[in-house]
Amino acid sequence: MLASSSIGRTWLDPQLAPVLIVIIVLAVIGTILLFGVSLIAYSRRRTTRYLLITAVLGMLVARSVVGLGTVFGLVPMTVHHLVEHSFDFLIAVVVLYTVYRSGPTTDLHSLRTE
Repeated sequence: MLASSSIGRTWLDPQLAPVLIVIIVLAVIGTILLFGVSLIAYSRRRTTRYLLITAVLGMLVARSVVGLGTVFGLVPMTVHHLVEHSFDFLIAVVVLYTVYRSGPTTDLHSLRTE
């Protein structure tokens, strides 16, 4: 059964379903590969920065899997939105926190040339 809403209408045009499925499957495969690479990088570096990036990529895998489950009607649209938009927020927070922690160690005023 392709995803339908709670009021019985399908939200996915049957003609576009194959395209969406291919795109989401590629996203799942791609994010799983990136997550695997990040696990290897974390196992070598063992730093907080690498752990946070690995966590973000793990959330991207979960988002993709939830999207695929939604297309196949296994994940209700409400759960889809709650999970995906919560992960969007968490990913943004973790990335910004990681960037903040990795900020420059030099004073910007000392970089000025006079």
